[in-house]
Amino acid sequence: NTTDDESVLPRGCSLLGVGSTAQELGLIKDVNVVFVSPSSTNAKQELPLLIKEYGDSLEWIHLRSAGIDFIHSHELVELCEQYNIQVTNAKGQFSSVLAEYTIMSCLYFAKNLPRLLQQQSLAKWQKYNVKELRGSTLGIVGYGDIGRATAKLAKAMGMNILAFRRNTTITTDKYCDSFLNPANGGLHELMKRSDYVLCSAPLTRETHHLIDATALSLLQPHAVLINVGRGPVVDQNAMVQNLQNGKLAGAALDVFDTEPLPSNHPLWKLPNVLLSPHNMDQTPTFMHEATDFFLDENLPRFILQKTLFNPVNMQQGY
Repeated sequence: NTTDDESVLPRGCSLLGVGSTAQELGLIKDVNVVFVSPSSTNAKQELPLLIKEYGDSLEWIHLRSAGIDFIHSHELVELCEQYNIQVTNAKGQFSSVLAEYTIMSCLYFAKNLPRLLQQQSLAKWQKYNVKELRGSTLGIVGYGDIGRATAKLAKAMGMNILAFRRNTTITTDKYCDSFLNPANGGLHELMKRSDYVLCSAPLTRETHHLIDATALSLLQPHAVLINVGRGPVVDQNAMVQNLQNGKLAGAALDVFDTEPLPSNHPLWKLPNVLLSPHNMDQTPTFMHEATDFFLDENLPRFILQKTLFNPVNMQQGY
């Protein structure tokens, strides 16, 4: 139904809530903009159908998420090109909180918090040595908004920053000490040199198992892997094996191959793993902030026919 409260919309816009019945979906024939939530579990199947049936008026799809893998398909890429539909996302809206999580994860292992909590629960007073982050090396796989926000915090703590990214045109950044790229074998070099590795790369055909068994084997035994991007960017089975046999000191994981992570998965029982249920970006205001970006920043630009923020390259998948 069309809302009577247009106070949050630019002049000339109407808000239409579309349900799932055939009659309700038919309303989309008059829609110019579609706002898609990552909680839309069937979006990958539904969006192509809706575009083919009702897409003549559709000009723009905005995603309330940074990742687009939950809608991305070859069919959708072709349809967006055929109907000249723009796609944008919420890139940058979750960077700060995920950067905080990454630094927390580094500290979790550097200060051996599992041991600290165990001793506290046993009322056991026993001193032990801890590591500091200052002087250690953080390797970042995927130096986008999340990677750069993390580098900013890590740099303030005295860490050295290596970054791996596909875009070879960017060679300097005030928070990064060295950029590595596919052309110079950069990923393997990063894995060899890093004490902590952050994976914040999007999931595409090219990045699936980017951090594979070979890359994982190059990590130093004291290294820690942190994944906030997408689970399948890392070879999860190879990672588990390395965690089990002591070739990888620890892992902090907010994303997984299958979500929810099955209750019988070996990751649950590994003592050197910190798990979170893909919620480290879920602050009390995260949904409002991501929606406000759409309403306050991009929608007015669309009305004025200005270039939209955060355009997605559908061919590349991010």
